[in-house]
Amino acid sequence: MKTTFSKEILPYFIFLISICSFAQNKSDRELILIDKDWRFSLGHLYDTQKDFGHAEGYFSYLAKTGFGDGPASSQFDDRAWRKLDLPHDWAVEQSFSESASYSHGFKTAGKGFPEKSIGWYRKKIIISKDDLGKIISLKFGGVFRNSKVFFNGHFLGTEESGYNGFEYDITSYINYGGENTIVVRADASMEEGWFYEGAGIYRHVYLQKTNPLHVIENGTYITSEINNNNNAEVTAEVTIENKGNYKGSVEIIQTIQDVSGKQVVNVSENVLAPDFYKTAKYSSKLKVNNPQLWDIESPNLYHLITEIKQGGKIVDRYETSFGIRTIKFDPENGFSLNGKPLKLKGTNNHQDHAGIGTALPDELQYYRIKKLKEMGSNAYRCSHHPPTPELLDACDKLGMLVIDETRLMGINDYHLKNLKRMIERDRNHPSIFCWSVGNEEWNIEGSVIGERITNVMQGFAKSIDSTRPVTVGISSGFKSGISSVVEIMGYNYMGNGDIDAHRKEFKNQPGMGTEEGSTFATRGVYFTDDAKHYQSAYDKKPRPSFYSIEEGWKFYATRPYLAGMFIWTGFDYRGEPTPYGWPSVTSYFGMMDVCGFPKDNVFYLKSWWGDKPVLHLMPHWNWQGMEGKEIDVWVYSNCDEVELFLNKKSLGKKKMEQYGHLEWKVKYAPGTLEAIGYKNGKKILSDVQKTTENPEAIKLSIDKENSPNANVSVITVEVTDKKGLHIPTANDEITFAVKGGKILGVGNGDPTSLEKDQFIDDIVLTAITNFEEQKGTTADLPQQLISYSENDWTTAFKDRDYKKQAPSYVYRGQFELKEYSATKIVSFFYKKIGVETVVFVNGNKVSASAEDPQKYVLNSNMLKDGKNTIYIVATPLQKIKDWDVMNTDPGIIQVITPAESCKRKLFNGYAQVIIQKESFDKPVILSASAKGLKSHTITILGKE
Repeated sequence: MKTTFSKEILPYFIFLISICSFAQNKSDRELILIDKDWRFSLGHLYDTQKDFGHAEGYFSYLAKTGFGDGPASSQFDDRAWRKLDLPHDWAVEQSFSESASYSHGFKTAGKGFPEKSIGWYRKKIIISKDDLGKIISLKFGGVFRNSKVFFNGHFLGTEESGYNGFEYDITSYINYGGENTIVVRADASMEEGWFYEGAGIYRHVYLQKTNPLHVIENGTYITSEINNNNNAEVTAEVTIENKGNYKGSVEIIQTIQDVSGKQVVNVSENVLAPDFYKTAKYSSKLKVNNPQLWDIESPNLYHLITEIKQGGKIVDRYETSFGIRTIKFDPENGFSLNGKPLKLKGTNNHQDHAGIGTALPDELQYYRIKKLKEMGSNAYRCSHHPPTPELLDACDKLGMLVIDETRLMGINDYHLKNLKRMIERDRNHPSIFCWSVGNEEWNIEGSVIGERITNVMQGFAKSIDSTRPVTVGISSGFKSGISSVVEIMGYNYMGNGDIDAHRKEFKNQPGMGTEEGSTFATRGVYFTDDAKHYQSAYDKKPRPSFYSIEEGWKFYATRPYLAGMFIWTGFDYRGEPTPYGWPSVTSYFGMMDVCGFPKDNVFYLKSWWGDKPVLHLMPHWNWQGMEGKEIDVWVYSNCDEVELFLNKKSLGKKKMEQYGHLEWKVKYAPGTLEAIGYKNGKKILSDVQKTTENPEAIKLSIDKENSPNANVSVITVEVTDKKGLHIPTANDEITFAVKGGKILGVGNGDPTSLEKDQFIDDIVLTAITNFEEQKGTTADLPQQLISYSENDWTTAFKDRDYKKQAPSYVYRGQFELKEYSATKIVSFFYKKIGVETVVFVNGNKVSASAEDPQKYVLNSNMLKDGKNTIYIVATPLQKIKDWDVMNTDPGIIQVITPAESCKRKLFNGYAQVIIQKESFDKPVILSASAKGLKSHTITILGKE
């Protein structure tokens, strides 16, 4: 983690680190989060007029420096645009359509929707005159996708991939002491993956300030070796850049602090500074005695503080979090961490979550990793792209191993530079134990082309980081091609080839299951219903060439030479609704649904992945109308034996096979189904499923996986009967209200739900059309609309002689309101076409608002459905210079339809609400209500 100081609210656990770091930081470096208060609007893929006139200028931003036009111009008026905070995903806000992308969960954004494939973002910032002389840059965590960034009308660059972080130096373009405009145009019309990817600036944005002499971005590389005396020799390589004219020596000081912040060791040396706009690497050795090792149970983190002194003054201070640990793959004995064998119990995951798409707050990264850890997982594969850095921070701090994966295989600049950026950004994270350079590249997996590409990418990765091995996920057979040369064999599904045979042929090649399972399950459903698109939650073989979770784990767990396996997937995700299509909009593969609510397979994994006693009884026991019919009853447990009871009558005791489960056929009768688990002949656990009564009350609870004092909280919603029992079949629609915060999103895990994820005001921008003018005879402006001759109207501004203007002009135009009602808020954002102005709408004079003299809020009693007429009477603007370009756009009509109340149906007993606080110091109050149920209110406390 780099030293940060934020002027805006960060999650509390990050905020504390920032304040502590800043207190010690006397250098010129600042990293300022600028996520707050952006303006946003959808543009258009190919219609330039609908794209706000962008790329219509005579000189384009590619032809002449500083000629950004339309929204890219710093002069563009964005007042009518929506105001929002980042991270932001505009795709999740859209409705569903059968004609939309199957891969992206049928959201009406991106491919096939040109009016929803372009997103514009604008933000104004003040940069002090005191910053003159510093190097100032914009840092983006990731924008999906094909982003173009402008600063004060200057084009900074394009980043094609939606998964790369990138940075632009804006030092030369800044208006010091005044206002500056950041503009981002994101083009999400093309998909990079075959899964939901979101759209927009879905990761953080920072403003960075440094001394001209500074550590470059991701400019440290820390490695360590543990010797026989249990001491670690840490090598700290730092890359310094000189963007100034300084020549001479500088002092580099490297200091290591332990978990408590205590200094462990430091070294310093005097070196020559790099030449102008050059970089240089410097390496230091530091010895750490009896290091606290990083592992999955005790994720101990050290901090390297790199300082640059110039003339005795600290000019830069750069902090890097790292861990000391050893990793090893062995072709006979699998994987070991710190010299101890460790079976990888992993999951694959995409980066979206219920209700909020890909724009995850930092706290949700921790929430999701905690959910996986609680299941027993110790490893995470980033599928199939580089993750947000905050995910890796969470894995570092919580103890989760990571396979970090690049997006696309290849050997050209596009591929290798993306791989380089990923490795250089992420290589100090102790959680990362393997780089993946590809996944299921079917065209090349079994060919010599695949071998060549893999050899290049593998060698290239090693040249950047020699401490970790390289893998590729392979699914089209394990015989030749990539399989023959990759360092760590990644088996994607044991049904795709003979793993044991491949191992016999390549005995010196370690291997692991990079994808396994791919099973179908709908949470809380125990009978497959293809008509409803519901898959039974019992763990069964999903397809002929795929295996159940139990079959997969038995295979990998009983083969010491295999390092472990990664299940497809830990969480459900939008898109790929295999084995169905519309109206299914999420996958069925997850061990948990899109909210993180566990499916029953979670408890199988807890039984055999963890070291605590587990007993889980399924299904629920609400089967009205099925009395006397047999129900499959399963038990997941790591107990020696389990005995099953129905209404206190024993149905038999059974022994548990290792890595297995138990089954009974039970004729349904309402009441109590109970399982009792025994260890060494003694009862140690029980689990009960009871037939519940009618729904009576809503229950809200704060999930235990939330981080303490966090800015974002995840709330579980359920319904109980009069005895307080959870009702597993409830599907009531719950309405929510919040005070002291906002609802970021809602979900319920239903793969067929077409309900809204988010409830936001709908904003429509309507142009003024048929804009006409006629000359006035006096500069005195009327206070009441008068009659004007219909014969004197001409096209506004056409052939205007600016040297011989009339004393005033009256302009007339129309705007159309569709399905207008008094609940809608209509405003006219005037763009100045006169010195003094009077505005009339449908014959009524309109007054400017107090907050903005060029904004007119239109009363509902003066508006009508369909066409409305606007008159603007103004004294003309005068040209100062002949070449001045005069504004001829009168402005835009903004129509806001207020969002309806936030609501969501329960799905099989559960729903989820994600809440963000307005302030750390104030509580948030969430209320939930539904017809026929007792409402419930919960208070989420402020900072404790």
